[in-house]
Amino acid sequence: MTTTVPSPTERPVPGWALRLARAMPLLALPVCLWRLPYAFNYTMGWREQTDNSPWLGVPYVFGLSVLTELAALAALALVRPWGETFRGRRVPPALVLVPAALFSLGMLGLATDWVLTTFEVVYPGVGYTNGWWEALATTVSGLFVLSWAPIVTALTVAYYWRRRPVRA
Repeated sequence: MTTTVPSPTERPVPGWALRLARAMPLLALPVCLWRLPYAFNYTMGWREQTDNSPWLGVPYVFGLSVLTELAALAALALVRPWGETFRGRRVPPALVLVPAALFSLGMLGLATDWVLTTFEVVYPGVGYTNGWWEALATTVSGLFVLSWAPIVTALTVAYYWRRRPVRA
């Protein structure tokens, strides 16, 4: 049984879709926080040492974290009224569906890269000096990378089903 949440959208948003869209920024938060020490050359057990200039590393890492959170917040367009109407005009569904589907495919590619890298299929020997650091990094990044592709895909399909034309 699917519950729906009363909303000002054209058709009701399924409760599961609303919960998933709201969870997206929370799923991105651990990986954004995990990145921050890298900006200051603290590698957290990573074997390869990098000498990043703070003038380059800090804006890059902080900017990447902000963009990640903005992308997570953009998933709300798939369940909120501002993903359907803008300034009183109806938004064409393709304007939301195409970027969401492309983002979902991009995240699927990133998840594939994560799996190949984590299990050292692509880059053997590159890893962490300590098994605990590796377990923490794998958990933090895996939660983010492996969950985003199916969540965005499910939200995109739910958006399509809600916005499709009604047949008489």
